Amino acid sequence: MKSTQKVAIVTGASQGIGAEIVKAYRKLGYRVLASSRTIKPSDDADIVTVAGDIGDRPTAERVVSEALARFGRIDTLVNNAGIYIGKPFTENTVEDYNAIMNVNMAGFFHITQLSLGEIEKQEGGHVVTVTGSIDNGIKGAYSGLAALTKGGLNAATRALAIEYAEKRIRFNAVAPGATRTPMQAGKDHAMLGKFHPLGRIGEAGEVADAITFLELATFVTGEVLHVDGGRHAGR
Repeated sequence: MKSTQKVAIVTGASQGIGAEIVKAYRKLGYRVLASSRTIKPSDDADIVTVAGDIGDRPTAERVVSEALARFGRIDTLVNNAGIYIGKPFTENTVEDYNAIMNVNMAGFFHITQLSLGEIEKQEGGHVVTVTGSIDNGIKGAYSGLAALTKGGLNAATRALAIEYAEKRIRFNAVAPGATRTPMQAGKDHAMLGKFHPLGRIGEAGEVADAITFLELATFVTGEVLHVDGGRHAGR
């Protein structure tokens, strides 16, 4: 018998925002296929993990095939995997460029393309991507490569929302500001908080809450929801 319990794929799921997203979808009653480079097996029978580089198509293929083998369907994809390289633009190397394009762009392309074929078999679905609050540059933040990739993902979100609207597959994005995660470990959180009008950095759970909102807000598509303490509005 085909399962009716919904299934979400979450990339970049081993820690930080990704780990909170997995928890959020389990609270919604979803089964979850969680993937990252170094993810470990889960004790939860409704969480299956796949380790690998999401920028490599074979990893994306394994993620989709394992989700289908274990759970029989895919309803939601959360593209959370991403890296940030903070350097002055002229100091970025070709290796930096290749690394960020591999995870942020190729990773999105492979898993989204492969998941969509399965999501289309359901009566609607959702793809939500964690991008970044890159609407306005901040002096000293060195966000050139981030803007190149995250801005492209925001644009792709809007374009795909229109392309797939008739199939009732929604595309949304969440754009966090600086967020307390292992990626920010050792950094001056008070200093980073000054970049945000609300005067602090975000929490990983707050980003997961925004994704949960979008999952449940079934009349919302093509949206880029900022979770950045007002940073996108100006300083």
